[in-house]
Amino acid sequence: MIIIRITIQLSHLATVVSTMMYRSLQLAGVIATALFTQSVYADSVNIYSYRQPFLVDPIFDSFTKETGIEVNTVFAKQGLVERLKSEGKNSPADILLTSNFGNLAAAVEAEVIQAVDSDVLHSRIPAEFRDPDNLWFGLTNRARLIAVSKSRMADGAPTSYEDLAKPEYKGKICTRSGKHNYMVALTASVIAHAGLDNARDWLAGVKDNLARKPQGNDRAQVKAISQGECDIAIINSYYMGAMLADEEQTAWAKSINLVFPNQADRGTHMNISGMALTHAAPNKANAIKLMEYLTSDKAQSIYAEVNHEYPVNPKVQPSELVQSWGEFSYDSLSLAEIAQHRTEASKLADEVGYDN
Repeated sequence: MIIIRITIQLSHLATVVSTMMYRSLQLAGVIATALFTQSVYADSVNIYSYRQPFLVDPIFDSFTKETGIEVNTVFAKQGLVERLKSEGKNSPADILLTSNFGNLAAAVEAEVIQAVDSDVLHSRIPAEFRDPDNLWFGLTNRARLIAVSKSRMADGAPTSYEDLAKPEYKGKICTRSGKHNYMVALTASVIAHAGLDNARDWLAGVKDNLARKPQGNDRAQVKAISQGECDIAIINSYYMGAMLADEEQTAWAKSINLVFPNQADRGTHMNISGMALTHAAPNKANAIKLMEYLTSDKAQSIYAEVNHEYPVNPKVQPSELVQSWGEFSYDSLSLAEIAQHRTEASKLADEVGYDN
C-alpha cells in the first residue's frame, strides 16, 4: 500500500491584505477540495491545521502506519475558520487542528464544528482542557511562564503575573502584542479571576513597565533579554525546548531562568493546542478515530518528545528536558470559562493602548 501525504503550505497568506487574503483562501480552498475529493470516500481523514506540519506529521505517520488511514493536511497561519464557514456543508475538512484555544473559541462562535461524544476523549482529557459541550478538545498544554535574565534578575524576580505590573519592574519587560492570542488568553484569565476593573489596572501597569513597543514572537522576547533590551518576558514553555534545540538560539535560552507564576495561589496559566470535528466531516468515523489516537499514550509521548509540550493526557510524562524544569501547580479554571472573556481582553488592550 502506497501512502501519500498531501500538505499544502499557506503561511504566505499572512502578509496579504484582508480582501486579497480572502480571495486567496477561496482559491486555495478550491485547490484543497480538488486534492481532497478523491479521498473523501476513501480510507482517509482530511485536516485543516494551524499547527506547522513538522510538529504533527510524525504523529500522523504513526497513525497511518497503525490504521492504514491516510491523513491529508492543509496548513495555514490564519483564515481556516473563515474558510470552513464559507465552505459550509461542502467543506472537505474533517478536523480543525489549532495552535491555541483562541482559534477553538473562534470556531465555536463561527458554528463550524460539531460535538463529539467519546468516552475515550473524556477519560484521557481533564475537564478543564475540553469544551463542556464536547465541541473541542485539548491535545497538548503549554505553561505561560515568566522568563527572567540570569545575570540581571538573580534576586527579586516576579513570582506572579500580578507582579509584572509593579513599579519596580518599570522599563524591564518585553512581550508580544497585547492583541496576540497568547496575550489575550492571559488577560482573559486575569479577568476571570480578578474581574474586569482589576484586569484593566493590571494590563495598564504591565504596559507602563514595557522596555519597548510590543513586537515579535516568544523567541524574540528571549532574544531581547539575551541582548540586554529587557530583563523579563512572558513566554510559552515549549519555546524553551525549541530554542535549546536550535544552535543559533541556544545562547538565548541559556541567558534566562524560568518562573512558574502564581504558585502561592491559583497556579500557572495554561494554553493548549487542540482539535475539533468540523460540521461537514465527510470522513467522520475516521476523524474520530484520529482524534482518539491523538490522545493515546503513544501519540502524547511523541508530542512530548518532539515538541516539548506538556501532554494533555495526565498518564503521560513530559520529556526529560521539560521535567527538569520542575513540578508546578497549574490554573485549573476551565479554559471554556476563560474563553468567555476573550472579547473583553482584546478590548482592554485597545483601552490601555498596550501596543502604542
